[in-house]
Amino acid sequence: MKRVVITGLGALTPLGNTIEEFWANIIAGKSGAGAITKFDTEKFKTKFGCEVKNFHPENYIDKKELKKYDLFTQYALAASEDAIRNAGLDFATMPEHDRYNVGVIWASGNGGIGTFEEQLKEFYAGDGTPRFSPYFIPKMITDIAAGAISIRYGLHGPNYCTVSACASSNTAIINAFDTIRLGKATIMIAGGSEAAITPASVGGFNASQALSKRNDAPETASRPFDKDRDGFVIAEGAAALVLEELEHALNRGAAIYAEIVGGGMAADAYHLTGTHPEGLGAVLGMQKAIADAKIVITDIDYVNAHATSTHIGDLSELQAIDKVFGTHAVAISATKSMTGHLLGAAGAIESIICTLAIRHNIIPPTINTTVLDEHLPERLQIVLGKALHTPVRYALNNTFGFGGHTASSIFKKYEA
Repeated sequence: MKRVVITGLGALTPLGNTIEEFWANIIAGKSGAGAITKFDTEKFKTKFGCEVKNFHPENYIDKKELKKYDLFTQYALAASEDAIRNAGLDFATMPEHDRYNVGVIWASGNGGIGTFEEQLKEFYAGDGTPRFSPYFIPKMITDIAAGAISIRYGLHGPNYCTVSACASSNTAIINAFDTIRLGKATIMIAGGSEAAITPASVGGFNASQALSKRNDAPETASRPFDKDRDGFVIAEGAAALVLEELEHALNRGAAIYAEIVGGGMAADAYHLTGTHPEGLGAVLGMQKAIADAKIVITDIDYVNAHATSTHIGDLSELQAIDKVFGTHAVAISATKSMTGHLLGAAGAIESIICTLAIRHNIIPPTINTTVLDEHLPERLQIVLGKALHTPVRYALNNTFGFGGHTASSIFKKYEA
């Protein structure tokens, strides 16, 4: 099968709207959390999140076109444009028949939930006459971001979305990886976007007891593995990766960030929202990814944990990591402590973190964790407080979603 490398990165995050700014803040251990500004939270139990700051969609999209796109698609178009530019690609000058082999797999857990809320609010506030916008459905449906990206650049290859809750964009990246290595495309734009800091989303997650309620200290609310963790911090944004067949990348002289070498997907088959208490799906996903990469556990230097700061989720994941890695002291960090939880876009932003950890030989820290939960496996090596400078050859990215979905991907330092 063909080798697949990463040649472009783009990110729009609560910690910065460029790759450089984002990575600098991640390594510095900064938090992207603050008071929610998108709606009035007075009556909500949780009043904070990790919002994207200073985003100007008109820098990426013509003002006349903006009305066609929900915010999650605007984020997708921005991140993908930056990744394509970062990869040194110019699709406008690429022959059309070459663009038959360039595709997009884009993920979102909630799609255009903001549009959905706005349109229904207007309908129920009126006299019952269905005066819906003609853009309502195309703005709302989850697959539209993938379509919008392909339309913008004239990409005729495989094009669809993946929806597996918070595992969605990791699943998209694994599917894009498989598409290229099986010879069905030469380049794939893969990633995810989320714009779910909305009343219904925050209210719904509050109702399911999933969100932190540390309204007095939002910057320290996301505290994975901590004894006093009380839920995740909702976040928004987008991340895009350009995946490319190795020979194609070399032939055009592309810079290569890293190689993707394995992906594993499985299911807890246990509960609608809760993780398996012993992390069964997580174990299977990691084992499948390692087998797919044709490596052994001691090859892996870094695990970016899903670790959302929920009581059961954090514990079950670390138990799963302990089962898979045994006595191998793999370094673990939970970067949601800084970014918050980007839901369907989490896997993509954390894949970028894994890629940059390999490129720079730096493992980002887990912040805000002061007293480790006494029920966590003792032998695990969690990077706390500050970044760890150490060689990173292989990195594994874990993502899990409501419904029991699990996805693990493995990245490797590129070697000719």
